[in-house]
Amino acid sequence: MDIIYASNYEDMSRKAATTIAQQVIKKPTSVLGFATGSTPLRTYEILIEFHRQGIVDFSYINTFNLDEYVGLSSDHPQSYSFFMFKNFFRQIQLDPSRVHIPLGTALDLSRECTDYEEAIQNLSGIDFQLLGLGSNGHIGFNEPGVHFNSVTHVVSLSQETIKANSRFFNSLEEVPKKAITMGIKSIMNTRKILLLVSGEKKAEIIRRALSGSISEEVPASVLQLHPNTTVIIDQSIL
Repeated sequence: MDIIYASNYEDMSRKAATTIAQQVIKKPTSVLGFATGSTPLRTYEILIEFHRQGIVDFSYINTFNLDEYVGLSSDHPQSYSFFMFKNFFRQIQLDPSRVHIPLGTALDLSRECTDYEEAIQNLSGIDFQLLGLGSNGHIGFNEPGVHFNSVTHVVSLSQETIKANSRFFNSLEEVPKKAITMGIKSIMNTRKILLLVSGEKKAEIIRRALSGSISEEVPASVLQLHPNTTVIIDQSIL
């Protein structure tokens, strides 16, 4: 595991964007896994700048998002599909047919999870996965206690996660209680992982994830076992 300390959030984001751009330049047909939330937002903005400057061409990539809320349609302002198209995909003119995001309104959620895993395999797996870190150690929506052998599945969100995400909704009650997420095994099967860590509440959990025991109670700790993981930490949080 490579650990890089960035001087601040902007520096972390620029380092992350450069790493992703290098991946696409090296392999224009890369299959990329993306995350949502406030942490990667500036990274996406810088990638858009790279696109507009002609530095990197995203035309031939395929993408898979980590997760989606159950019950929110793709046009709901707080759905992760809406987030990704608004903040990134539409800005880089990516063909929607190359975008894969779990369907939170699927009538058969179990089948949706199975189909999502199959879609990943049909593209020979994910080359590069971008991750954020939850304050309770979750990656994707894999909450503490999740099995390390899990693939894409429906998860009940913890009260801590619901509370943390309520800032994006009008009230705590509006936050969905379930989500579809790529599982720990799905994430570990990706060929390269980039974990971004920012936010003052993340200082203790990143220490536990990187140097504590590998435990399902801290899902991100499993990344210690991945052969090609880079962590970029905004050191202003430490």
